[in-house]
Amino acid sequence: MVRLLPWATPDGKPCFLTSDDADSYVNKVADNIESIQLAMGSDLLDHAADLLADRKATPDQLHFLLARMTEALSDALRVAESRGDRLPEPDEERALPNDRERENNASLTDR
Repeated sequence: MVRLLPWATPDGKPCFLTSDDADSYVNKVADNIESIQLAMGSDLLDHAADLLADRKATPDQLHFLLARMTEALSDALRVAESRGDRLPEPDEERALPNDRERENNASLTDR
């Protein structure tokens, strides 16, 4: 399995890990970093609400906040992409209801 890692090369290119061991050292480090990134984004969102409620916030403070929020959003999107890529493909027979299930569902909604 190929995993997009939550960090980039020094020149900004994505890093990938190829491993079938979900418990490998690098996978655990990546999981930990993703958790930290998401927690920091959540904390930043709370700070943003406070700062935006403060009518005395300066343009420099708002600029700094926006820069950090841009970084946090980038991190969150990378985490979402990485996790989405690792989801198993749905089994078509399980993903789509069979004809009998469709008929039962249709009769329930007709009531």
